[in-house]
Amino acid sequence: MIEKSFYGKTAGGEDVFLYRITNHPGSCVDLLTYGATVDRICVPDKNGDLADILIGFDDIEGHETRSNYQGQTVGRYANRIENGIFSIDGVEYKLTQNEKGKTCLHGGGELSHSVWKAIITDDNAVEMSYSSPDGAQGFPGNVDFRVIFTFSDRNELKIDYSAKTDKKTVINLTNHAYFNLDGEGSGDILGTELKIDADRFTPTDADSIPTGELKDVAGTAFDFREPKPIGRDIGADDEQLKMCKGYDHNFCLNEGDGPAVTAYSPLSGRAMDVYTDLVGVQLYTGNFLDGSRAGKGGKPIEKHAGFCLETQFYPNTPNTPSFPQCTVEAGGKFESTTMFKFYIRK
Repeated sequence: MIEKSFYGKTAGGEDVFLYRITNHPGSCVDLLTYGATVDRICVPDKNGDLADILIGFDDIEGHETRSNYQGQTVGRYANRIENGIFSIDGVEYKLTQNEKGKTCLHGGGELSHSVWKAIITDDNAVEMSYSSPDGAQGFPGNVDFRVIFTFSDRNELKIDYSAKTDKKTVINLTNHAYFNLDGEGSGDILGTELKIDADRFTPTDADSIPTGELKDVAGTAFDFREPKPIGRDIGADDEQLKMCKGYDHNFCLNEGDGPAVTAYSPLSGRAMDVYTDLVGVQLYTGNFLDGSRAGKGGKPIEKHAGFCLETQFYPNTPNTPSFPQCTVEAGGKFESTTMFKFYIRK
């Protein structure tokens, strides 16, 4: 069942709507047309109690003025492009440098801070669309984006991304949900256990740009091949962790049919499997959240209040030929699917 309701007006006067998908067991997902945002995910814990497991905001003003991309669709190019510059076929493109006046982060925020059109396509699916003009944030091509959100009776949230372009360009889309499997506002996520199916990760420089190396996780704090609490090694004597004040790194996913990531909270019993057809996932542990911004219920969003698992192509791919590329030809199409499966582990 899907219910549509008015959520609010942006500062620019655009109407924003909320779509709530409720499945037969009673779990629900809230979607906003602002930023094609996953606003809430309410699923049961080991006692059968429903709770919202996403960090975010209660109103449009919060999403517009206090957000660190909480729940938003991110692109044209998710993550970072070094110095906001890349080239295609010898043509250099200069992008919005919206992080420290240097890097282009999350495509300059265009998709995340725009109002999308939405239609209900099934009793459990909503399709959102947005058209970005040639030259937006410096990127080439008129690009039509579509994201379909489907929430099943098995508590599976599937996100299908697609984009069509009329000019050769780069496209890398993800969702920036901040998860807390104990429930929003319940404390930090350092006790949550993670397993990441990745033998390697991409170390970064001081600007969080990959150095180009694919480093083995074996013997490092980045080894999540067996489940371990997020907080076990987050304070390790590792320059990569010190620079980012925790994890904010891309993991190079192994090929296979199983989940790319599994997260589990021993406290609530909630577990989450992440499946994707993309080559990487960015683990971010909310290192720069500092309590200065009010979230849901007016509560401050503290450090490590949530963790992100952003399925993606590697950061700065257009400037790193050795990485798997995400260039889309003129007239071509980008397509990708990521699924989050929620369940109870007793």
